Amino acid sequence: GLITVNPCEKAGRLYHASRSENVWTDADEKAFLASAPPHLHLPMILALWTGQRQGDLLRLPWSAYDGERIRLKQGKTGVRVEIPVGAPLKAALDRTARKSPIMLVNSAGKPWTSDGFSVSWRKAVIKAGIVGLTFHDLRGTAVTRLALAGATEAEIATLTGHTLRDVRAILDSHYLAR
Repeated sequence: GLITVNPCEKAGRLYHASRSENVWTDADEKAFLASAPPHLHLPMILALWTGQRQGDLLRLPWSAYDGERIRLKQGKTGVRVEIPVGAPLKAALDRTARKSPIMLVNSAGKPWTSDGFSVSWRKAVIKAGIVGLTFHDLRGTAVTRLALAGATEAEIATLTGHTLRDVRAILDSHYLAR
């Protein structure tokens, strides 16, 4: 007989990659900041201190920052997060010229395109001699650093927008594995 549904339609993801074990070290961070152009410093600092995805950071308006907190709605999940701004991030944000309504801008002072940012980031990582790490790995690094600072899994999930299961997986594969 005929069936009413196609079993091949919406099969779901066949491949699940985990980069949760890939964490930027302090040495990686220093090497990147020492060799990367200045307009790539704020994206790194924002990623490390907020744990947000590249796309959300590239769209982040200055209006999301009130001097003490960053508030945003994540594009992928729709989760609203409110992130207290630590002193290093506050210093970086406060010294950054507001050339656009969007925080992160390229060397011309224009908001990044996703592809333009990815190419510039990759070139800077190569120049810094960093191997095997991506911008997205800064998200897992933020989770790990929050845990090292004493944050609970629930607090980390609230700040980064991860699920508790994802936070646990990141910590189990890197932080707790040490």
